[in-house]
Amino acid sequence: MINKNQILYRNAKKPIVWDAFYKDNSNKKPLVLFCHGYKGFKDWGSWDLVAQAFSDADLFFVKFNFSHNGGTINQPIDFPDLEAFAENNYTKELEDIDSMLNFLTSNEHPYKNQIDTSNITLIGHSRGGGISIIKASEDSRITKLITWASVSSFGKRFSTTGDLEQWKKDGVKYVLNGRTKQKMPHNYQFYLDYKANEERLDIALAAKKLKIPFLIIHALEDPTVLFNEAEDLHAYNTTSTLCKIENSNHVFNSSHPYKNKKLPEALQQVVTKSISFI
Repeated sequence: MINKNQILYRNAKKPIVWDAFYKDNSNKKPLVLFCHGYKGFKDWGSWDLVAQAFSDADLFFVKFNFSHNGGTINQPIDFPDLEAFAENNYTKELEDIDSMLNFLTSNEHPYKNQIDTSNITLIGHSRGGGISIIKASEDSRITKLITWASVSSFGKRFSTTGDLEQWKKDGVKYVLNGRTKQKMPHNYQFYLDYKANEERLDIALAAKKLKIPFLIIHALEDPTVLFNEAEDLHAYNTTSTLCKIENSNHVFNSSHPYKNKKLPEALQQVVTKSISFI
């Protein structure tokens, strides 16, 4: 079963658009919640094929758009709402994961007989990996954690560095999206939120707190988030498992749009290792 573009409405917060992939049978399945990365969205590239692979393994796979990722209910692909994108920050993304978990572990949805709420894996790609590490360190409902090409620090990223005085003066700074050619805005609130929550948003501290199985998957040749960030994560949590993917890039040789019916070999390795870990 594939149920796409479902909407989770929330009081006084932007709604979340999400997809469920699962086998409609009598089994209660482990829940897998997937978090996309920076300038990402749930329908990017081959994420549907990834979701189908997890579903075929009799897992209940959910992917969603962060509420301020720039998509909308009517247009969940790409970035029609740059005003929302400008108001995104790390704590909003943590709230979004919490909202999804609260919903999926409740009795307020039609899938309650399909999900084993005692078996929840969080998967995060890139920036979503960092967010997932923090959330997993805080939330006892999460029983396994997997990161794909994850960052190891938010403090050295574009959104918390650069010419801070100019950013404060202008109130906004921009990054060019090479694919869509949009100038994507980051309001200064992003930096203020990060500084106000700096200890909570310390990925190293969060990784050290983890007591659950933790799989780190990263491409050796990743040009976007270098492999040494995966080594950092493994050093922060020495009980974790570090898996190297060779001859691959930050998105494991996928692309957007992705027209092939089969996953790239590198991404298939990532999926196979992740399913085996779960």
